[in-house]
Amino acid sequence: MLIEKIVLDHLRENLMVPVYMEVPEIPSESHAVMPTEFVVIDKFAGSVTNKVWSASIAIQSYSLTSMYGAALLNDAVHEVMDEMADHVPEISGCKMTADTNFTDVRTKRYRYQCTYNIFY
Repeated sequence: MLIEKIVLDHLRENLMVPVYMEVPEIPSESHAVMPTEFVVIDKFAGSVTNKVWSASIAIQSYSLTSMYGAALLNDAVHEVMDEMADHVPEISGCKMTADTNFTDVRTKRYRYQCTYNIFY
């Protein structure tokens, strides 16, 4: 079971913005222009104990227009992730471990990042 795919599908089904596993390259065959708002997920750790898997997932909420837009999108991510264990049968638990303004100073894109431990 690929936890990244489960989280990706859950966020895509429940958010009104594009969700990716990496920042899209622009321009490309699938993207002529950068979306105004989007989400990127990244698994950065994982383990298993007594046949219970866990993964640490970073979820970055981008807004090209404003810090407020990134904060609102981040809040929407929280709502969707908080419901994940109730709506996705493969998930037994989901807990936020961090939440921060994570503006990308290199690209000057507004960004928030929250991290979750997910048990499956």
